[in-house]
Amino acid sequence: MPVTDPTLPVLDLAGSVVELTRQLCDIESVSGNERGIADAIEASLAGLAHLELIRDGDAVVARTSLGRERRVLIAGHIDTVPVNANLPVRVDGDFLVGRGTVDMKAGVAVALKLAAELTEPSVDITWIWYDHEEVASHLNGLGRLAANRPDLLAGDFAVLGEPTSATVEGGCNGTARVDIRLHGVRAHSARSWVGHNAIHDAAPVLAILAAYVPAEIEVDGLVYREGLNAVGISGGVAGNVIPDEAVVSVNYRFAPSRSADDAIDHLHDVFAGYDIEVTDLAAGARPGLDAPLAQDFLAAVGGVASPKYGWTDVARFSALGIPAVNYGPGDPLKAHADDERVDAREIVECERGLRAWLTNG
Repeated sequence: MPVTDPTLPVLDLAGSVVELTRQLCDIESVSGNERGIADAIEASLAGLAHLELIRDGDAVVARTSLGRERRVLIAGHIDTVPVNANLPVRVDGDFLVGRGTVDMKAGVAVALKLAAELTEPSVDITWIWYDHEEVASHLNGLGRLAANRPDLLAGDFAVLGEPTSATVEGGCNGTARVDIRLHGVRAHSARSWVGHNAIHDAAPVLAILAAYVPAEIEVDGLVYREGLNAVGISGGVAGNVIPDEAVVSVNYRFAPSRSADDAIDHLHDVFAGYDIEVTDLAAGARPGLDAPLAQDFLAAVGGVASPKYGWTDVARFSALGIPAVNYGPGDPLKAHADDERVDAREIVECERGLRAWLTNG
């Protein structure tokens, strides 16, 4: 689409980063409908001599090529979960209230404004705004870029603008989901003794989960707390039939010191003898805070790093051998909430921190 198209939403990169956040949020971009916001981002950066622009589907990449010794990647997703009467954005004191304010268009706004303004950063920068983060992993725009253009993801350190209340969260836990399938024999419930109730067999599985003590594992100076929990249970045929199958769905959040294979081996040990089917598996990411760029980053933004307990796309960078952290405005507890809201002061602080780091300010 031509950048002069009058139907494109106008993004004012010369204004405040808070106002830019509002403008981005008011472009509805529920997963699968990112074309409009990707077009607007691309149009806002077009013609800036210090940036090379690349478009891949609804992902936009902008990068400098100044011959710096090191390159950093700064990324954020442009899609949101569905809107629920929470657009357009409204102002409530120091807060912007509305879908996407926390997850994660405030972080997108910070990156977009800095991408336009930092013509001579101290490192080369690859800015990435990508689609389809809030849906199935195989649709993820960052994963697509890794497959289609791995050269665009080359770098020494990465920052993902996920909401962290403007603090640094290093790496992330891995996640595994498995179904524990229990087998029985159907029978009429009036003659239950001739069958075998698969739902009853879920009791020992639930007892294992209730008694499980999650580990706390130190990785590169950060302590990651693991978790093992039932997240679903299903079974039953009819009100007068002994069920021949039941399924307990389990989610395991594991420290980034474990590989994905290690995590599955651990689940087989915990549920020895049970029929286990892996339904989802993603390795975590070590924080990599001992890297020189990471130390410079921490010094510039201030504060003390903490672990990321949830899984984020920093793991995609880690899989490429790039240490990565989460750093962005917004309370993650408000992500996806109907009253999603971001403190404008956190947006400004993240802009300050990243600017100081990228300019040695």
